[in-house]
Amino acid sequence: MSGRGRLALCAYAATVMAACSMLPLVSPATWILQAAILLAILSGVGALARRVPLARPLTVLAQAVVALLTLTLVFAREQAIAGVLPGPDVFERFNLLLQQGSSDVGQYAIPAPTTPGIRLMLVGGVLVIGLAVDALAVTFRSAAPAGLPLLALYSVAAGLSEGGASWLWFVLAAVGYLLLLLAEGRDRLSQWGRVFGGAARAPGRPAQGVFESAAPLAPVRTGRRIGVLALGIALVIPAMLPALDSGLLGGSGGTADGDGNGGTISAVNPLVSLQNSLNQPQDREVLRYNTNAQDTKGMYLRIVALDEFDGASWKSSERRIKDVPDPLPRPDGLSPSVSTTEVQTSISAAGWYAQNWLPMPFPATQVKIKGDWRFEPVGRTLVGDRKQTTRGAQYTVGSLLVQPTAAQLANAPAPPSALLTEYTRVPDSLPSVVGATARQVTSGAANNYAKAVKLQDWFSTSGGFTYNTQVQSGSGTEAIANFLKEKEGFCVHFSFSMAAMARTLGIPARVAVGFTPGVPRADGTMSVGLRDAHAWPELYFEGVGWTRFEPTPTRGSVPDYTRQQAPSGSPSSPAQPTKSASAQPSATPSAADSCPPSARRLGDCGPSAAAGVAGPTDRGPSASTLVGTALAVVALLVLPLLPLLWRRRVRARRLGSGGRTPADAVARTLAAWQEITDTAWDHGIPPDESQTPRKAAARVVRLGRLDGAAAESVHRAAGAVEQALYAPHPQPTPGLVDDVTRVAAGLRAAAGRWATLRAILAPRSAVRVIWTLSLHWETTTARVAERAQGLASTFQGLVGTFKPLRRLRSGGPGAEPPGGAG
Repeated sequence: MSGRGRLALCAYAATVMAACSMLPLVSPATWILQAAILLAILSGVGALARRVPLARPLTVLAQAVVALLTLTLVFAREQAIAGVLPGPDVFERFNLLLQQGSSDVGQYAIPAPTTPGIRLMLVGGVLVIGLAVDALAVTFRSAAPAGLPLLALYSVAAGLSEGGASWLWFVLAAVGYLLLLLAEGRDRLSQWGRVFGGAARAPGRPAQGVFESAAPLAPVRTGRRIGVLALGIALVIPAMLPALDSGLLGGSGGTADGDGNGGTISAVNPLVSLQNSLNQPQDREVLRYNTNAQDTKGMYLRIVALDEFDGASWKSSERRIKDVPDPLPRPDGLSPSVSTTEVQTSISAAGWYAQNWLPMPFPATQVKIKGDWRFEPVGRTLVGDRKQTTRGAQYTVGSLLVQPTAAQLANAPAPPSALLTEYTRVPDSLPSVVGATARQVTSGAANNYAKAVKLQDWFSTSGGFTYNTQVQSGSGTEAIANFLKEKEGFCVHFSFSMAAMARTLGIPARVAVGFTPGVPRADGTMSVGLRDAHAWPELYFEGVGWTRFEPTPTRGSVPDYTRQQAPSGSPSSPAQPTKSASAQPSATPSAADSCPPSARRLGDCGPSAAAGVAGPTDRGPSASTLVGTALAVVALLVLPLLPLLWRRRVRARRLGSGGRTPADAVARTLAAWQEITDTAWDHGIPPDESQTPRKAAARVVRLGRLDGAAAESVHRAAGAVEQALYAPHPQPTPGLVDDVTRVAAGLRAAAGRWATLRAILAPRSAVRVIWTLSLHWETTTARVAERAQGLASTFQGLVGTFKPLRRLRSGGPGAEPPGGAG
């Protein structure tokens, strides 16, 4: 293969390998096959244009035109002229798809569905990057700058995944770039002529290739080692430095850090994907739980509390964490005089749901879960340590259902000064309209409880607010002021605004993030989906503790203690299981007369809803997943054995019986000698085509430490080769198959155990497959280029034929006058 052919192949491979970093962003990932096919067409057009040859700018232009035509054929065929030629309607279609794709990227959580807009952005982006890499590395012969487009492609994937890009995608992109650099280095070295740096080429081997020899040239070998060393450093150093732990190799979300007795929890904002969750087209199940609570409307599953408002956003403070105690300490500020009910809840997380914070009812009193989890006592939350997530977790939580009376909340004493100072702090940038509106809404309220109820009712009922998840999310001070003006938003706006307004009134407040209780299933369990993601304010009242309020209209449930008829209270006692919420789900299916939306979401609208223990809705892997896994396992088992299988097949073909003509006898002799040469190569003796068969045989005997019958067999085979090549009338030599067998046995006996195993499982001569493919590729491209040149010559001949006709028609010089001569 020519130098540019190798560069083009490496440029194509590097682009595809870097594009793999985009695979986790969308599902399904079938777009990568489409992009790879279109990119192969683009690379092929570039190779043909360079073989003609065209000028460099024309080559790039031809590739750009082909890229546009292929994108038109795939994404805008109906709007195109003749199905492939782009017109104004095609560009309008592209503009519409790109706008839809941009909207989908902002709307959907990762992995997003492969909508037409997102598919166009992915495939078109890969083609643009591939065109840039091919132009820089191949057309303009400058591979080093081609790393910039590859880096841009990986950076986009890493940025959209919010730092959660796997190290595997980085390795793929980096290896692709290193291959590109190595291919260019070999091509540059080859332009200086043949460099003798090892054994001679094997027979039939291409003059120069990516795999130059068994002993690579020193400059290339050094460059390869430097590249591997740099890649290893890039992977290992970030993993060893704690300060870089959340970088390339780190996961997303908040994580615990520290030893077994303490540590800190990093400040993160888990609301980044809350709006995306609410806008998902498919409400996938996140959690499933069963509980012995008599009423589940207050069973909010709390993830984390955001207690710091810096003017730009609400976020979780950096707190000390510790091992999970058993039981958990009593909730801060909760007086024994307040009625509470003990509740037990068993929760199962879906296998795809990976969250560093553990969803739990609040306030939890006991948690039983396996894994590396730590306890943050101020927010009463559990956070995963050492990359621990909720993926597929099953755990049990004991919690309290706090039932204060309106009188207890209204007569709550002042909170501790330290708590009051921390949780009533507001930034100086908070617009004055926020505090003024809070005072106006709560005018006439006699205590903090009454003010909190007025704020809740104003947001949820009397204030004229509208619930809308499509509005732009925001948590800063200006976002709160705009929300109070526009009166349209979703739970983030309502909870943030109420908490900020409560702080301006001197009421300690923070924002909790988690899930609403979900919907009941036929088997008595509760199902929580993505669209149940929610945020709500928690206000502090001494004697009761942190208390939930619900200002968001049409979401969740308003607590009973904020209604006019507050609960009278009852002694604390454990709740008893009921038929509607059983700790032990029914083992038999239960029929339903209708199919509510909640059941449709869970796929339970069959003749009967399947019952079972609490667990995620994932009913095991799909058929496609099983097939893909099986193929992957087969590939892992078969791929390492391919050199062995190929070598056995070649050996059987060479030593098989052929025809009876003199030409067949010569072919059998040469094939037997080729088998001896490759067998010696497999055992570490590279072929040397510069030597005669007799000298080559002596070299094999010397390096292979052969003696006796094996050495005689090598010399006998060499003599047969010389007789077949130089005798006027070659005669068949009997016993060559036996000679080959004796030579192989002698080489195995002289070699060590590991050398023999290497010769069997990873034969060096298997590299001939690559040489053969390279030769076929070079022959094919040369043939196609020759035909293209022939067509161009034919076209130029036709143009030359029509030139005299144009001169006759125009009456130019040399043309006969009308009517003929004389």
